[in-house]
Amino acid sequence: MEQIEEVLQDRIRNIDWETEFNIFSLFDKEQDKVHPAEIAEVLDSIPVEHACKTFSNLDSEIQIWTFPYVHEQLQHKLIRLLSLKQASYLLNNLSSDNRTSFFSDLSALERTVYINYLDDDNKKETLNFLGYSENSVARLIDTDYAAITQDMTISEASIFLRKNFKDSEAANVIYVIDKEGKLLDDIQVRRLVLNPPEMKITELMDGNFVSLHISDTQENAIQKFKDYDRVVIPVVNDDNILLGVVTVDDILDVAEQKETEKIQKFGGVEKLDFPYVKTSLFKLTQKRATWLVILFLGEMLTATAMGYFEDEISQAVILALFVPLIISSGGNSGSQAATLIIRALALKELTLRDWWFVMRREIFSGFFLGVILGGIGLIRITIWQLFKWYDYGEHWFLVALTIFFSLIGIVLWGTLAGSMIPIILKKLKIDPATSSAPFVATLVDVTGLIIYFTIAAIVLNGTLL
Repeated sequence: MEQIEEVLQDRIRNIDWETEFNIFSLFDKEQDKVHPAEIAEVLDSIPVEHACKTFSNLDSEIQIWTFPYVHEQLQHKLIRLLSLKQASYLLNNLSSDNRTSFFSDLSALERTVYINYLDDDNKKETLNFLGYSENSVARLIDTDYAAITQDMTISEASIFLRKNFKDSEAANVIYVIDKEGKLLDDIQVRRLVLNPPEMKITELMDGNFVSLHISDTQENAIQKFKDYDRVVIPVVNDDNILLGVVTVDDILDVAEQKETEKIQKFGGVEKLDFPYVKTSLFKLTQKRATWLVILFLGEMLTATAMGYFEDEISQAVILALFVPLIISSGGNSGSQAATLIIRALALKELTLRDWWFVMRREIFSGFFLGVILGGIGLIRITIWQLFKWYDYGEHWFLVALTIFFSLIGIVLWGTLAGSMIPIILKKLKIDPATSSAPFVATLVDVTGLIIYFTIAAIVLNGTLL
């Protein structure tokens, strides 16, 4: 696959953009055998003006199939540059989920303009879905589903389906509804094919189906797809009326988008509106600067803390040598704990009620980790002193004990803080990913210094201090 992509990119680089070219010449296939995703990949890779010109020259049906695969930035530019007739035909013939997705990404002004490109039915449907929360499954609904009634035979159902519904990805599952449109059951297409034509639909029904409510969150939808291993799930309203379906390809896109957003937040970066390679340098700097400024101001408290212990440092300069070691260990342990808990919360392995369970585990975990790191620190100082590789002074063993107990305290505190902060944020209905690794590390850096010099004051009292 990588070799194919390299060859494709090489062909793109060698194109003479000043002359006309056929996009299908990039592929060793006939026009009707090129997958829309492959066409979209090329369009996303070439200069915008040539991508728009190339897209406008494609057959209308190929445009419809390719458009959803094109990156949203290019989608907006394509619609602007297409003629009114072309743009109207394209938008009206998109599946409802792809059409809603397109309008969701538009500015309010653009949405007002392009909504008038739709016919009355599509306009009403799109505005209805846009009225729901951006995070609801309403934004993912595909209304091109296939439905039958329970009083039909398989033969009658097959004729009815061929006559009234078009071939679409949502038709992999057939839905059984009553005269009011209420969902009764779902039936796999294979069961219609492999059973006798005279068999009644009621004989195929078992009433065991999964559905989503139109106001459910997209996170709930992702979880249901995982729990029930479905490729398509129906969506109903409060009256159990079948409104449409959500397909697994849309769910995979949403899951990828949400995981990307969480990873960016956890890294101390605001959500990027576009992929990294398509984000301008100014926008990228802006997205990163906010958290860096906040963390920088937080780290300034480290200098304040060290200034508070200025007397201790001046009397025992040796303590300053271990400051980077101490604060980095606390930050690392805190970041580890935060990563584990945030992921466990996302996968619903933990709930808010498990906070005490988490705290108990992390207290013991942090203590044992602190003993391990503290023991290594103590052994290191001892070996360096005994072999005369460095002279820590006559009170070197007390210094080693200070490092030992400080690492236990700081790693324990870092682990506890890293595990509890996501749970607290979740309780406050704030995305736990906001408790980013840099944030936890900064918090533990400041408090770690206080722990370190407090323990030093106790252990070294009467000797170095």
